[in-house]
Amino acid sequence: MKILILGAGVTGSAVAAALASEENDIMVVDHKSALLDALKERFDIATVAGNAAHPSVLEQAGIDDTDIVIAVTDSDETNMLACLIINSLYKRPKTIARVRAIDYFKNPHLFRAGGIPIDHVISPEMIVMQAIRNLIDFPGVLHISDFADGRVRLFSVKVTEHGFLTGKKIKTLSERLANGKIRVVAIFRQGKPLLVNGQAIIETGDEVFFVAPRDEVRRVLKELHRLEAPIKRIIIAGGGHIGKRLGLALENDHQVKIIERDPARAHKISNELHKTVVLHGDCADETLLLDESVDSADLFCAITNNDGVNIISAALAKSLGARKTICLLNHISYSKLLPGTGIDVAVLPNQETLGSILKYLRKGDVAQVSSLCGGSAEAIEAIAHAGDPQHSVVGKRVDAIHFPSGIVLGALIRNNEVIEIHHDTIFEENDHVVMFAMEKKLVTSIEKNFQTLAK
Repeated sequence: MKILILGAGVTGSAVAAALASEENDIMVVDHKSALLDALKERFDIATVAGNAAHPSVLEQAGIDDTDIVIAVTDSDETNMLACLIINSLYKRPKTIARVRAIDYFKNPHLFRAGGIPIDHVISPEMIVMQAIRNLIDFPGVLHISDFADGRVRLFSVKVTEHGFLTGKKIKTLSERLANGKIRVVAIFRQGKPLLVNGQAIIETGDEVFFVAPRDEVRRVLKELHRLEAPIKRIIIAGGGHIGKRLGLALENDHQVKIIERDPARAHKISNELHKTVVLHGDCADETLLLDESVDSADLFCAITNNDGVNIISAALAKSLGARKTICLLNHISYSKLLPGTGIDVAVLPNQETLGSILKYLRKGDVAQVSSLCGGSAEAIEAIAHAGDPQHSVVGKRVDAIHFPSGIVLGALIRNNEVIEIHHDTIFEENDHVVMFAMEKKLVTSIEKNFQTLAK
């Protein structure tokens, strides 16, 4: 597949890194040659220096025979204009554009038929905000994501020393949960996946992934002794796009304070938020945090655009008594600095955003993708169709589908209902199947078995 990425910033680089490892033909456009040179040193890709919205630059990048364009420059306007030009002059490429500003989403018709012609619009800030909100709704989990329109949830927990999960066999755990719709789909130990079977033993430090119906998640967490007290008092460090969205989403049901360093930005969002207290100051100022009673905060959420500030302020807040801390990291390598800081959860925007892009790139009928474990693993919701009898799962029993080791079935949704998966369950047309691929190279097997119907 030939993919054109517009923008070589943090998001563009993350997308290029993920797709270059999958034998795609990647071209990246950016006006900063230094960013392109850095990418070429790391990956086997082609680059063009120039304005991503200029037709001549797009021509130079080979837009004529490009399959998909992913516009993720740091300018919403450039992304939208590039897609407008491409859709006006060319028929082949599908377009995906990142749009960040809330104002563009206020009119529901802007990106619909008759509006700006973009095939798929993604909002990383909205995606990240929702990921953080899920962590707030389910304190005690490291990650949580939705599948099948929210009917099924994938979530992970960290195994603590002397905790309930420590030393448990998967078989024993499954018997305790007593519901065939709840499945352990992966165990990661020191960042590496382990094969999941009934005899696998969970150890301290493991990250264990579960799939469960939405209304069973709280019960599962309670059974695992991982359901923490509700979060009410929240301090948000950073009043940017994500901070503002999070404040708007939380202020009616939580006590929210936002600390913003830029006085103009602090003034602006204070006029747009109704119940949130907006403070002008440095989120790493110990005196300010103490004055704002950080020691009685249920959550300190560090989501500025500076990874260093996020790490320092979240670690400081934890040391001053904040019950729980979340830290946003744009550079995954910085996550290695977190052990010993007391920071509870790291949110990786690029990983969260990547899944929303990959679902449009995956072959087969894929409804949802969640990129996990630093991008090394994926959870995929695919739709079953009758087709090539050699590969299609329709009409076959579960035990007749020979997926490679490392692909684990998590959930089966049929006619909008989650049903139990047994060895003799037979797949039917339009079944939605949630699967966990412990390594990205295994995704091709899922794609092969869930091809769309021939037109």
